[in-house]
Amino acid sequence: MSVGQADLAAALVTALGGGVVHESYGQHCVLVGPEDWVRAATTARDELGCALFDHLLVGDAGGPTASGESWDVVLHVVRLPAAGLLLRTRLPVGIALPSLTGVWAGAAWPEREAAEMAGLEVTGHPDLRPLLLATGAGLHPLRKDTLLVSRAVRPWPGRLEPGEAADGTEATGAGRRRATAPGLPPAGWGTP
Repeated sequence: MSVGQADLAAALVTALGGGVVHESYGQHCVLVGPEDWVRAATTARDELGCALFDHLLVGDAGGPTASGESWDVVLHVVRLPAAGLLLRTRLPVGIALPSLTGVWAGAAWPEREAAEMAGLEVTGHPDLRPLLLATGAGLHPLRKDTLLVSRAVRPWPGRLEPGEAADGTEATGAGRRRATAPGLPPAGWGTP
């Protein structure tokens, strides 16, 4: 089975009267705006017979830009016995993701994850309680602007860079310039 089949993608664009098909590595994905997200999912289920919800995921759509971050939300559904459809929308900062829980109940968990881990606003979801983090933690670990303080407080249990001694000091011999890991606070953070 192809994850994103060309015939299903073309049929969805025709049924919607809009959307754009992107082909990459032999997979076809229909890109729709956030305003058409629920309608496209409903059309895929009701008119194209994609009754099986497979997964929904959120990915960084290029990182910080002049207008802030944006996120890609990708949906994979299947028409049995073995035909896959990929549907994607891009969410700029400040645009909410309409919930698909009214179309597929299975979307509830990944939408909760998107709200908690990426900080996306999801509208129309019946229960957005956090999955892993404490309620009101205010932390969104998938965002690039989130500091991972535990990485600064607790040392890594091994060598970080080639040429580094076990205690973190520079070993003899050639080494390379030390790089700061993503999410780590700047040097001197937290010291009085």
